[in-house]
Amino acid sequence: MNIVYTTDEAFTAKVAAGICSVFENNKEMEQINVYIVGQNLSETSCKRFEKIAEKYKRNIFIIPLGKIEDYLDFEYDTGGWNAIVLARLFLEKLLPETVEKVIYLDGDTINIGSLKKMWNTDMHEKVVGACIEATISSVNKKILHMENIPYVNAGVLLIDLKLWREQAVGRKILQFYCKNNGKLPANDQDAINGTLKENIYYLKPEYNFYNIYWFYPYKVLKKLMGNTEYYSKNIVENAKKHPIIIHYLGEERPWRAGNHHPYKSDYYRYLRLTPWKDEKDEEGWKIYFILWDIFNFVMKPFPEVRYKIINSLIPQFMKWRKKQIKREK
Repeated sequence: MNIVYTTDEAFTAKVAAGICSVFENNKEMEQINVYIVGQNLSETSCKRFEKIAEKYKRNIFIIPLGKIEDYLDFEYDTGGWNAIVLARLFLEKLLPETVEKVIYLDGDTINIGSLKKMWNTDMHEKVVGACIEATISSVNKKILHMENIPYVNAGVLLIDLKLWREQAVGRKILQFYCKNNGKLPANDQDAINGTLKENIYYLKPEYNFYNIYWFYPYKVLKKLMGNTEYYSKNIVENAKKHPIIIHYLGEERPWRAGNHHPYKSDYYRYLRLTPWKDEKDEEGWKIYFILWDIFNFVMKPFPEVRYKIINSLIPQFMKWRKKQIKREK
């Protein structure tokens, strides 16, 4: 089984916790190779990843990533997201030719169950497997001409890298991104959706389980999909009972002081198994989370109103985030 992460130095602790969660919950797998596409990783961090590999007797390969601009021949604007997210668009250039299938995981994921069934999924000649995201805005879908096609979240991907190479998927996605002037509301995720569309296999939601499943009842998620294909209620309910990959999507992340994420303890359980076990929480979030908890309490009886409010605030928040990143640079 091959697992891929992309990260910079600032996110290494989160990726390390994710790697340990994979190793702990997939001991039955004969071989696990983890590829870390890393940008500006310190020597200390690389040695720490080596210690994790030695501890579990697994393989961890560090693949240095230079400037994103070296892989793209057009200007781009990630709109507040770290540019390293774009690296998953050209994994075929970064991973060895011998790697023919991978599970790509965002650095803000934790694995709490076996990935064996996911790894052995028959995708019926589809290039990518991913989970449907019901709450994506209609604006995004309209831009991508996906009004009648399910949109997927790219934080967890099962990639047939052999087909990806044969069909030059990476090049096609980059061309799509370029055609849209390097500006898409959800960056590479939009580019993947807009390019592949019917070439995506829909994985069950337990493989990318995140906050929408406790903020919105099934009937609301189903309504947001319109006439587009969506999971059955039984499949969603099973995912709620037995999630396998927790995706800490949004701002409520366990390492931020003051949050009450339902799967916060799972993150720390695996972080404690890493050389980053003493990593401190991000401060400056307590007031935010007090207001966030009040908002969620008040909005609980009105999920559709909540959805409209959140969707209207996201563009403003991303503008603020973009300014923050510029200041940090």
